[in-house]
Amino acid sequence: MSDDDTKVLKTIIDTAHDHFFIVAPDGRIRDVSPGAAAVYGMSCEELCATSVQRLEADGVLTPSVSLEVIRSGRPAQLVQRTGTGRRVIAQAHPVFEGDRLVAVVSRSMDLTDLQLLQQEYALLQRRFSEHLRRGHALESDSEALEAELDDLEVKSQLMREVALLLKRVAPTDATVLMLGESGVGKTAFARQLHRWSSRRDGPFIDVNCAAIPESLFESEMFGHEKGAFSGAAPGGRKGLIEQAEGGTLFLDEIGELPLAVQTKLLKTIQDGSITRLGDRAPRRVDFRLVVATNQDLSARVEQGLFRLDLYYRLNVIPVTLPPLRERREDIPGLVERQLQRLNRRYGRDKMLARDVWQALMGWDWPGNVRELENTLERAWLSSDDVIQGDLLVPSTGASVGQLGGQQREAQQTAASLTGDSAALADGAMSPATPSAPGAARPELPLARGEGLKAALARREREILADCCRTLPTTYAIAEHLGISQPSVVRKLKQHGLRIG
Repeated sequence: MSDDDTKVLKTIIDTAHDHFFIVAPDGRIRDVSPGAAAVYGMSCEELCATSVQRLEADGVLTPSVSLEVIRSGRPAQLVQRTGTGRRVIAQAHPVFEGDRLVAVVSRSMDLTDLQLLQQEYALLQRRFSEHLRRGHALESDSEALEAELDDLEVKSQLMREVALLLKRVAPTDATVLMLGESGVGKTAFARQLHRWSSRRDGPFIDVNCAAIPESLFESEMFGHEKGAFSGAAPGGRKGLIEQAEGGTLFLDEIGELPLAVQTKLLKTIQDGSITRLGDRAPRRVDFRLVVATNQDLSARVEQGLFRLDLYYRLNVIPVTLPPLRERREDIPGLVERQLQRLNRRYGRDKMLARDVWQALMGWDWPGNVRELENTLERAWLSSDDVIQGDLLVPSTGASVGQLGGQQREAQQTAASLTGDSAALADGAMSPATPSAPGAARPELPLARGEGLKAALARREREILADCCRTLPTTYAIAEHLGISQPSVVRKLKQHGLRIG
């Protein structure tokens, strides 16, 4: 390395906001950035006079990310506890010369910095919302907005602010991170963002990251060349990123991305190119990235399940979609639109009974818009010309009419504690609802030669099979069983079950 290169590297290390370590293959520390002293409780001279093995043994690094890279030869990310009691996110990368490891470069960031950034994002969002409320053009913008929305319902002030924010950022290529509970409509708003953008004539590629098996993920996302692996398409195949050329790539459930794919996605975002499996030549791609999650990505970063640098790249324009219970003004419009869709689809003209509206407005809809639409479809298919309240059964198994207003919780509790057979017969509780304490429990005898593990697996399959017969989607099953939707997908595949 020339003297000039050495000076450049030294300047980068000394002025970087992150805390850098450069470590030799035997663990000796060659150099550290000045800011590391405050985090790790030792001066730069003291750190450079020791090794990562010694620092880990002394509790200064718990554990050492550089030592993990030396052991594995692969990049690593983890959360460290330092000798000063701080928690930091540390990343380390190996440096090879041919096949020989010559150094490890690590950097760390105090989680305090991450928390401050999150607070700044939240503050910016609040200020933007206040600006929209104060703006003189808000009323006219909202009127124009009404005509431009296709199947979206934005009667509530909260959703109008979300829609206006999306409309204003749509002409840019900034990455949008959509946050919100499962079923709030993140995909629908991502499609609307695409329609508002200059890429509206290009494709909109919708990818559910939780639905693609990890073993196929890289091939599905980045494509592959002929002969890249056993079973590869004869002429190779474009990946989902390439298919989004000139349009929008929407990655739902982004928190489920495997770490290996996160690394490649980050590189694609940074330099705008992808490399297919089995190919060495990179290909340029031009797309707009929109992602969504119902998880706390910052928590997954702390757990070492999500890359910090990718989190920063994605969290450019964070947009939070509120749950349906916080925007009840949207419920009538959503109900009317769903009824219109169902009537058009099946060639009928059914309507709701008047007495169900109060109950519809009173139910909290924990599954949000998806639960509301699925509930209406089940009721539509089960009704004559007028849909009565006892047919509107959310994913809890209890009818909306029974759960409406302030009596909702009391009726559920009474039915479960008293074992009211009439309530059960009327559908007030789902057959799969767990028994209350003290209630009679069904016997689960073991078959001859059957162990506990096999019995539990059998019972799990029976419960899932029952859910597949009575619930319309994996999201509804997840809501009913209190587990994640990816877990439902995995368990259904494990037991060979399908919905319907």
